[in-house]
Amino acid sequence: MPLTLMWEAAARPGAGPALLQWARAAAAPGPYLRREFFTAPGDRVLVLTWWPDDGQAEDLPSPPEALTRREVHRWRFTSVGVEEP
Repeated sequence: MPLTLMWEAAARPGAGPALLQWARAAAAPGPYLRREFFTAPGDRVLVLTWWPDDGQAEDLPSPPEALTRREVHRWRFTSVGVEEP
């Protein structure tokens, strides 16, 4: 089953665009199946990557402390099903 990595960071006030730019540049090239970038209120940046298996999955590193106001949150998920409308 594919593995999904979720990476979420909260930027310091006003640093949201710089954090998003950093995340785009830092996202590992590799054999991921899909990668998406999101923003949310509070200058938060979320990156989801889908990988063929756990052995190939690469977490995004932590950004420079100057860009963030707290530790990065990371989760790993395994799909248990997909439902189409």
